[in-house]
Amino acid sequence: MNTGKQYKFWFATGSQSLYGDECLREVADHSRIMVEGLNKSGILPFEVVLKPTLIDNESIRKTFNDANADNECAGVITWMHTFSPAKSWILGLQEYRKPLLHLHTQFNQQIPYDSIDMDFMNTNQSAHGDREFGHIVSRMGLERKVIVGFWDDKQVQERIASWMRTAIGLMESSHIRVLRVGDNMRNVAVTEGDKVEAHIKFGWEIDAYNITDISEYVQAVSEGDINILVEEYYDKYDMILEGRNADEFRKHVAVQAGIELGFERFLKEKNYQAIVTNFEMLSGLQQLPGLAIQRLMEKGYGFGGEGDWKTAAMVRLMKIMTEGVKDAKGTSFMEDYTYNLVPGQEGILQSHMLEVCPSISAVKPAIKVSPLSMGNREDPARLVFTSKAGKGIATSLVDMGNRFRLIINEVECLTQDIPMPKLPVASAFWRPEPSLSTGAEAWILAGGAHHTAFSYDLTTEQMVDWAAGMGIESVVIDRDTTIRNIKNELRWNSIAFR
Repeated sequence: MNTGKQYKFWFATGSQSLYGDECLREVADHSRIMVEGLNKSGILPFEVVLKPTLIDNESIRKTFNDANADNECAGVITWMHTFSPAKSWILGLQEYRKPLLHLHTQFNQQIPYDSIDMDFMNTNQSAHGDREFGHIVSRMGLERKVIVGFWDDKQVQERIASWMRTAIGLMESSHIRVLRVGDNMRNVAVTEGDKVEAHIKFGWEIDAYNITDISEYVQAVSEGDINILVEEYYDKYDMILEGRNADEFRKHVAVQAGIELGFERFLKEKNYQAIVTNFEMLSGLQQLPGLAIQRLMEKGYGFGGEGDWKTAAMVRLMKIMTEGVKDAKGTSFMEDYTYNLVPGQEGILQSHMLEVCPSISAVKPAIKVSPLSMGNREDPARLVFTSKAGKGIATSLVDMGNRFRLIINEVECLTQDIPMPKLPVASAFWRPEPSLSTGAEAWILAGGAHHTAFSYDLTTEQMVDWAAGMGIESVVIDRDTTIRNIKNELRWNSIAFR
């Protein structure tokens, strides 16, 4: 997956000329050392670029407008080394259009008790200057991230790194284009939504095509290209024939290869990064796309079942935000299926008819060909596996009629050590925080969908920050959630976000 950009973040230090040139030279030197240290830390996923010290309205305004115009700048990190009068920042902040991080730090970690004097105090007054800057940003009602702590501390750097990924999500949201193959599943409410408002709020382009438009691309794939991809399948995955004739099994697998190649060519030619399908609309296809969609998701495309374009866009967004994460465990489209209600073993079996991303697999995926009652087509090939164990987040973006709401539930995927030999799909089994009963009740009260965009590699904080940056409501369900509190939160939100 490639966004085509080498994103960077600008570092803007605030000061003023009151204390003379020597002070400004020290400010610039400290800023340089800090930026070099951040870049050498090995923690930040993107480069930090030092900008000249900002001391007046003109330089501040120019820097922020230059940041707006630079396609590689994904955000600005601000820090007030000395006292920087905040009225000088107003015009620049008014015109700025990208993510903003206010890093409340200082160059020195410890007060130099033996040598501190008024010169040191006047130069190193971030505790003073950052409060002045913070006040004007709050008065202007601008969204920003505030991170507090010593700049060379690992935890602070990890929080900066985390915010950077959120900033990339904010920047890349306006580059997400969703291909709707047909419409959403008939009479389903939660997969509907205001596509025009989504374009306004998130920058998403959501376009519909007939299934026949894309099936023509599938039918045009050459036999030679299909055979090459089938060989890749057989090299990469185990095959579970379960008594099927080997040649017949291979023919079913080849159908999915043709679908993958045809769909991907259509997506690339038309410049789409996410796709939705609907088993009620399959004209021109021999099988419901299964293995094909799973592999497209693994390549970074978003997906939503039954025409769920909101979830498709969120899966794409979350894959962008997790690109390059060390030891990433995966991100996928998912659906709530059935509960285990045995005391002490409560949880939700997660799956879908076919389309779960193999990036979350705990084992080597295998290909199965099994009947599927939906779609009225031949038995589709699909990847089967069980998910990794570990903590993650399940998100649901829903249209509440007058606003969008992002629901975030912290979950723990458990090891699936009981075989399900008759279930021919990929699956996960997770326990929502704070418990199945409270988590599910809170999810339903919040209006959460049965489809989710799930990731092991993103945090609640990152997704809350993304929602805040987009100006939408977020609702968090975690270990501290109680039904009384979430009911109150939903009431307050209905006023704040109306």
